[in-house]
Amino acid sequence: MVQVYCKNTKESKRFPEGTALLQMLSEFEFPCPYPIVSAKVNNVSQGLKFKVYQNKDIEFIDVRESSGMRVYSRSLSFLMFKAAVDVFPGSKLYIEHPISHGFFCHLHKADDTPLVPEDIEALKARMKELVAKDLPFHRYDVQTERAIREFRKAGYEDKVRLLETSGEAYTDYYTLGDTSDYYYGKLVPSTGYLTVWDLMPYHDGLLLRLPMRTDPSKVAPFEDQPRTYEMFNEALRWNIIMGLSTVGDVNEAFLAGRASELIQIAEALQEKKIVKIAEEIDRRYRSENPLKLVLITGPSSSGKTTFCKRLSIQLKACGLKPISMSTDDYFVNRADTPKFPDGTYDFDNFDTVDHALMESDIMKLIGGQEVSVPEFNFVTGLREYNGKTLKLGPGSILLIEGIHALNPGLTADVPESAKFRIFINTLTATQLDDHNWIPTADNRLLRRIVRDYNKGAYSARESISNWKNVLCAERKWIYPFQETADVMFNSAYLIEFAVMKNHAEPILRSVPQNCAEYSEAHRLLKFIHYFVPVPDKEIPATSLLREFIGG
Repeated sequence: MVQVYCKNTKESKRFPEGTALLQMLSEFEFPCPYPIVSAKVNNVSQGLKFKVYQNKDIEFIDVRESSGMRVYSRSLSFLMFKAAVDVFPGSKLYIEHPISHGFFCHLHKADDTPLVPEDIEALKARMKELVAKDLPFHRYDVQTERAIREFRKAGYEDKVRLLETSGEAYTDYYTLGDTSDYYYGKLVPSTGYLTVWDLMPYHDGLLLRLPMRTDPSKVAPFEDQPRTYEMFNEALRWNIIMGLSTVGDVNEAFLAGRASELIQIAEALQEKKIVKIAEEIDRRYRSENPLKLVLITGPSSSGKTTFCKRLSIQLKACGLKPISMSTDDYFVNRADTPKFPDGTYDFDNFDTVDHALMESDIMKLIGGQEVSVPEFNFVTGLREYNGKTLKLGPGSILLIEGIHALNPGLTADVPESAKFRIFINTLTATQLDDHNWIPTADNRLLRRIVRDYNKGAYSARESISNWKNVLCAERKWIYPFQETADVMFNSAYLIEFAVMKNHAEPILRSVPQNCAEYSEAHRLLKFIHYFVPVPDKEIPATSLLREFIGG
């Protein structure tokens, strides 16, 4: 017998060795407003078919928890792939990137005819049939060489390249009926779990829509994101040209000695985009309605600081004189900071910034006045005036950086023609393989963990613990304004995970297994293990990556 402690009920029970989590679930009574889709066993995400042979701590989770949503999304991807195999034999399905509360996908039919709405309806109907049949997902743990042979025989070269460069002795893969596929995480037990989703045409592909995080009984509302889509599409087009669509492709390039070349290309692409943005700002500055103000924002660890420095250099090359200020310096005094219901400070709240004062100073600056500007003392928690003044002279342009820079409440009185908005994010276009996407937030989380650890600010455990609050604040205060941007800058780096791997692995291993944060540390370690490591010695000192890895 084994003893299992259930965190949901805070009680222990004994079960025969080899009992599956799904069988245990019925023995523990606790409120389940939504279906349980997976569990954490000793703080590691597992499928409900996982069998227990030793004493364990277990926490059952639903789709409201991030690891539960990943299990559901992966399973839904396999369901769609199986339906595509059945309805369109010989087709190729590409699950490319998250967008609009779902995943954008391409389906290339064997006859090369374009995808039409009737095709999507047929795919959707087959998916519903498979759900109604409640077919089981079967998992197999085999030698990697055997898995490679299976996938090569099926024509899945994307998976072959990934597994050939993974260095793993054993690999697990899944089957649904007579269809095999590979996923780097666990799935739900059967298709009957996948009742909440939708499929719709989107641009030249289709959008697989997911459940709402807050209410998984409903499909998340559709939100068109044309600018975000175009930024993803631009990165995808370049990856295809380079022949680097998947991690297997990138790994093979590294092993062939192309790391130095790819670093130079990645840097050149980012610099080219920054130059293009600077030239557009310069053009508008010298237009009939001169541009006065550049507003720059993005989520945590997107690279705003380095971007602002590099943009300032390019603006100077255009003959302009950029003057920078940060919304952080207009924080209200710590005692006046808004609070959460539990009494802790809500530092991401819009009212953390004295936006009335900041807008007043902005209006004075673009009106040609000299302004005394504050500096926020993060040690004392006070806004101070230390004699710093700003004035926009001939050729000057004001750059404002901060998480609330694009919030219209910050610059409501500034004429629209005088504003240029820039939104920075990490939109990773390279996939693990055709059906395994890379979560866009993983770039930023790894950057944040490495930077905070190296600076001695936070341990990996602390950074992971706070990440949920960071994402929640971003959804509330930053992302609602991303589509209002004049331009979006993708700070994702083509070889970022390969470079970050050397820095992140020892830091992530420091997270204790007996804490809740270990679940995310374990997932990230497994994820970056797929990448062939690349040393950072050739990363330029001016690279955006240096903001996080140092040097």
